Amino acid sequence: MTGIFDSGSGGLSVLREMLKVLPGEEYLYFSDNAHCPYGEKSPEYICERADEITSMMLAKGCSVIVVACNTATAAAISHLRAKFAIPFVGMEPAVKPAAALTRSGVVGVLATEGTLKGEKYHLTRDRYADNVKVVEQVGRGFVELVESGCLEGPHAEAVVRESVRPLVEAGADTLVLGCTHYPFLSQTVARVASQLAPQTDFTLIDPAPAVARRFLDIRSAQAPASAPAPRVTLLASGPDATLKKLYHAFITQSQSL
Repeated sequence: MTGIFDSGSGGLSVLREMLKVLPGEEYLYFSDNAHCPYGEKSPEYICERADEITSMMLAKGCSVIVVACNTATAAAISHLRAKFAIPFVGMEPAVKPAAALTRSGVVGVLATEGTLKGEKYHLTRDRYADNVKVVEQVGRGFVELVESGCLEGPHAEAVVRESVRPLVEAGADTLVLGCTHYPFLSQTVARVASQLAPQTDFTLIDPAPAVARRFLDIRSAQAPASAPAPRVTLLASGPDATLKKLYHAFITQSQSL
């Protein structure tokens, strides 16, 4: 069994990609929405939560855990790997592909405060983005939009515009969705960016497919038993209505198309 956890429902964007590369796996998804968002919490607090969630997942039989949260990856994955003797897959800052794709020479990164302050992000940015300009912006209110199920409409656009505008005004044509919640707002982000700069052809980058490929490498090495259909268990530390709604809308329905 593979465990996946996030501060809320955002990690479903990663689960969606994992189901594409290994549909016959058994998955346990945990939304820590009672403690969401993680973005402004201390690294120590996030480590404590990640530790407790990992222990729970191990007790339920998980042999691989995907930390489907950029903030939790930055704060806790080194600690988890040092403490627990199983493979962990974390989120990668997608600065490298963004730097390769930008035509304007400016990359915009949307992420949480915790991710932007993390050592992993800074190391990746300094290594791969030395020939481009990187502008960063916290996606304020983005997680709350997703957790409330408000993905489109005037309110969502107004919230998104506040964070996207500085990136567009700086000349960014490539936008990194640096939080697993943000891909659920990708249509709104793209629409707002195009409204702000109609002449620009924007590229949005979601790190989830790369994470799914890394997961497949690890899981294939373990030779997991294949089931005829995915088996997904959804758990949450708080109310699970939004989690189930987003799972149905973005995973169950897409599988049936």
